[in-house]
Amino acid sequence: MARFKPRGRKVRLGAANKRNGNVPVWVVLRTGSKLKRNEKRKNWSERRLKV
Repeated sequence: MARFKPRGRKVRLGAANKRNGNVPVWVVLRTGSKLKRNEKRKNWSERRLKV
């Protein structure tokens, strides 16, 4: 990808990067370990973003 990115694309990439984390520990504890994984977690080489 080019070094220069339009602002809209940069914002969408940053938002996707923030969503790409683990489920917080307090959520796992509050749900009684029913929710452990982030189903929307992605690997950069396996799934492409449509931005």
